[in-house]
Amino acid sequence: MFFQFNENETLPGALSCYHKYTSNDLLYSTSPIDNTLLARVSCINAEQYEKFVQIAQENFLKWRNIPAPQRGIFVKRFGQEVQNKKGELAQLITLEMGKPIRESLGEVQEIIDICDFAVGLSRQLYGLTIQSERPEHKMIENWHPLGLVGIITAFNFPMAVWAWNSTISWVCGNVNIWKPSEKTPLCALALHKIVSNLVREMNLPDISFVFTGDYKIGEQLSLDKRIQLISATGSTRMGRQVARNVASRLGKYLLELGGNNAIIITESADFNLVIPSVVFGAIGTAGQRCTSTRRLIIQESIYERVKEALVHAYKQVKIGDPNDEQYHYGPLIDENAVILYEKSIQSAVFHGGKLLYGGKRIESSELKSKNYVLPTLIEVEKDNPIVQEETFAPILYLLKYKTIQEAIEINNQVAQGLSSAIMTLNLRESELFTSQNGSDCGIANINIGTSGAEIGGAFGGEKDTGGGRESGSDSWKNYMRRQTTTINYGINLPLAQGIKFEI
Repeated sequence: MFFQFNENETLPGALSCYHKYTSNDLLYSTSPIDNTLLARVSCINAEQYEKFVQIAQENFLKWRNIPAPQRGIFVKRFGQEVQNKKGELAQLITLEMGKPIRESLGEVQEIIDICDFAVGLSRQLYGLTIQSERPEHKMIENWHPLGLVGIITAFNFPMAVWAWNSTISWVCGNVNIWKPSEKTPLCALALHKIVSNLVREMNLPDISFVFTGDYKIGEQLSLDKRIQLISATGSTRMGRQVARNVASRLGKYLLELGGNNAIIITESADFNLVIPSVVFGAIGTAGQRCTSTRRLIIQESIYERVKEALVHAYKQVKIGDPNDEQYHYGPLIDENAVILYEKSIQSAVFHGGKLLYGGKRIESSELKSKNYVLPTLIEVEKDNPIVQEETFAPILYLLKYKTIQEAIEINNQVAQGLSSAIMTLNLRESELFTSQNGSDCGIANINIGTSGAEIGGAFGGEKDTGGGRESGSDSWKNYMRRQTTTINYGINLPLAQGIKFEI
């Protein structure tokens, strides 16, 4: 496969991937499918960090002077290369992260789609012309590249989230430094290899760098004044630290953090849509999406019907090797994730929750690791403290409501504010849900689930989710700096606000 690396192979702007190495400064990439050691990856050291940041600064001065449509040509070529290697990249995601191959193919398609979006964007990085209060004056708004953009990504989407940021950042004229999750370094190196080969072929400067290592690399980037923007995806705890570090130097940050997402099921809901939406939202990627459905808020008159249908559906879920398309999901990322799954269930039950289905690991000789767990349904009251927590696992909490206003209150009662949904055929309910009195999340869906987003819409959430927006719409403005210019084309010098100054 193209993503196999030779021993001691060096990629420009990235650390090498080793299968034999004696240093202690290593990441161990292990497949959650069977705990096989895939590779040892060397971590960046202080000398290498400084060298690469300096190179990135120098290359930015070259890259920003290439017209944006030409930068878009590079992104177009990159998207074509990803398309050509779609199957192999998807296999690597499944191998290193453990998500089903169908979902991995979808993740790679996200990269291809965002490349298309960014290529079009490269010809419309528009500003404004603003009416001036002074005669024979006009104001215009210019947008310029930021410089160096640091991208910190999580394990659950080890390729796509970087692409959301990097492709738009590239057409805006920036150079990117990527700190991937220490759990999925090979996914980062594979994409970096495509970028490295392409910049050589097109005679361009290195515009992408990969810094492998643990959380300390992210801390270093967030404290480095030379990094104009930090875009970080991960837990709320991590995001708070990034925000503190970047704010301490008055830098810019874009945060896409935790999600504790809910679907409201109303009396008028189309039942043909309800169960598929809920089940995929709750168990897709083994519940390891930031948009995974974690709470189900059900109108009390249909509660028993929904509960019975869900238990029946969960009994049909197939769990196994994610390379086999017959299975709905595979393993959790590692043993720590399984322990958190178990502790969350124990907490929910301890505080009065009722276990309806699942709640344990799968013990089977056919599975080659202990990272596989049953999808879990738990009946809880809205004051159960567990509903405030985001657990990256296939656990769904069921709650009752009486009125639509109460349902919206339950939806909004958690600290996170990423994705939300309502299943209803009632126009008043759907309009209320998306009004200023409705969901307080960055995403509010109607008659679809919480999970899965198209690249055309800005992605992100409010409250403890961080307030950032990645991907579509006008999110490109995060990767540029705004400059207001006033032009006097007359022969007089009037001042704003009618101020008189004579000399």
